[in-house]
Amino acid sequence: MTARGVVAAGHPLTAEAGARVLREGGNAVDAAVAAVITSFVTESPLTGMGAGGYMLIHTAPGTTVLDFFVAVPGAGGRERRSELVPIPVHFTEESTQVFNVGAASCGVPGVPSGLERALRGFGTVPLAELAAPAARLARDGHRVNGEQAYFLAILEPILTHYEEAREVYAPGGNLLREGDTFRFEELGEGLERFGAEGADPFYRGEIAAKISDWVLERGGTLAPADLASYEPIPRDPVRAGFHGREVLTNPPPSSGGLLIAYALELLDRGGDGCPGTERVVEAMEAAQRARTEEFLAGLHEPGFATRFLSGRLGSTTHITAVDGEGRCASVTCSNGTGSGLIVPGTGVHVNNMLGEQDLNPLGFHRHPAGRRIPSMMSPTIILGDGRLEAGLGSGGSNRIRSAILQTIVALVCQGLDVADAVVAPRVHFEQGAVQAEPGVDEGALRRLERGGYEVVRWPARNLFFGGVQAVARDPRTGELRGGGDPRRGGAVAIA
Repeated sequence: MTARGVVAAGHPLTAEAGARVLREGGNAVDAAVAAVITSFVTESPLTGMGAGGYMLIHTAPGTTVLDFFVAVPGAGGRERRSELVPIPVHFTEESTQVFNVGAASCGVPGVPSGLERALRGFGTVPLAELAAPAARLARDGHRVNGEQAYFLAILEPILTHYEEAREVYAPGGNLLREGDTFRFEELGEGLERFGAEGADPFYRGEIAAKISDWVLERGGTLAPADLASYEPIPRDPVRAGFHGREVLTNPPPSSGGLLIAYALELLDRGGDGCPGTERVVEAMEAAQRARTEEFLAGLHEPGFATRFLSGRLGSTTHITAVDGEGRCASVTCSNGTGSGLIVPGTGVHVNNMLGEQDLNPLGFHRHPAGRRIPSMMSPTIILGDGRLEAGLGSGGSNRIRSAILQTIVALVCQGLDVADAVVAPRVHFEQGAVQAEPGVDEGALRRLERGGYEVVRWPARNLFFGGVQAVARDPRTGELRGGGDPRRGGAVAIA
């Protein structure tokens, strides 16, 4: 709705940080980096300097995906001396998911290195200028809103498991609640250091040594050599056709983008018209069946995406920034639920990706050292006749792929406005059951039940079903519109 740009993110302050950069003359990548850094404060503990992520960057010359996701540690030859600590997280009284934390869950973080690389390759604003407002916010604090309070409440068993995290999230022994002030002064110092010196201190310097020592002393395997050898990797996106559009998303070794592409191609070839709930569930089920041991092993093989598609067809935050020139930065970052380990003097809450069952479906500690952990995270864009029509992505563990798939169907096929497409009720298929939000076609759900599916009807919209942040662009007029997902406190800011 403006020539300068739109940012959609998981918190109003996150979105506004990116929009402010656009107003001051920065481009979409500058805005995305500023928003990501701000999210470390406003959307803690879902993301941070100890997290990993991906940024899909679309410019006039082309599209690339910058992979800075978490890598498997162990290059230093350290043996694991502690076990994963399983902690149940209750989304509702009936829906529980077990997350594993502790030192054994800590992988090599990629966010500091990835943001610096993105800015160096595509940005125009100095890192220090983008980091300074977030550093001030971490020191001064901000009020916890309702959505963030819910996150803190369901993650309380993790956030209070270790003393250092308790001091941040439950100061004085009381978990922060809506209206309380969240303040993380050591994160402010870390962000200021990041702005002044870049990523190097987090991988080879003083901060890196503190991170490694803290994890190793508690029985993990994150050694100095793991941090020092980490590098972001640029990759070509995987592509799928859907209703005359081209969808570009995250390629292997990430698994989510490839499964989304597969589901879209199935829907596109499965008949005329717009797919309803039953066809969408069938495509989800087919994608789930395809996630075999051979699939997971093949993700690291050259050319696997092409072979996979042709052979069959013949705890996270997301930010989307689009500027007035049609450049798009779609970036998803995740700390998982966090390991619970906050390293004193650094502001770094180390990720728990080695303990995320969704990312390790065949068992824990099976990946070799140095390998990127496969992820469902899938920053995505939609092109029509080669021109940007939308950028989107989602948080939400295994539900990422179903949230993005249904939002694409709503945008492209149903013709919904981007805000309506993001809010539309969703389903998710996994382990033989269809999870359904209120508002999903009841007739379709009953037909699925008659067809042998278990259907679980949720009483209210829930962050379990993901958190899509999207920006749509009219390729003829350049008009921009955003959609922030209320399931995760999403917001849109206009430059």
